[in-house]
Amino acid sequence: MKDFFEAIESLFVDVLFIPFDWFRALELENWTGANMLNWMFMLIGFIAFLYWMKELKKFNDNNEENRDPKAHSFLN
Repeated sequence: MKDFFEAIESLFVDVLFIPFDWFRALELENWTGANMLNWMFMLIGFIAFLYWMKELKKFNDNNEENRDPKAHSFLN
């Protein structure tokens, strides 16, 4: 059983975390470059937020939502 968990450790440490080791070494030279993964996630989140707001506005302009106070069961 111990070998199984050591194999999992080896997989993560020796294979899957190699890109993060590269980012850690890059941070000493270039902070922005080391955080490019974070910047990409923030950009994706911002684009998703804008898309969601556009869709909500489209439904709001079509008056498709029932705005009656009793329209949702959790408001009873």
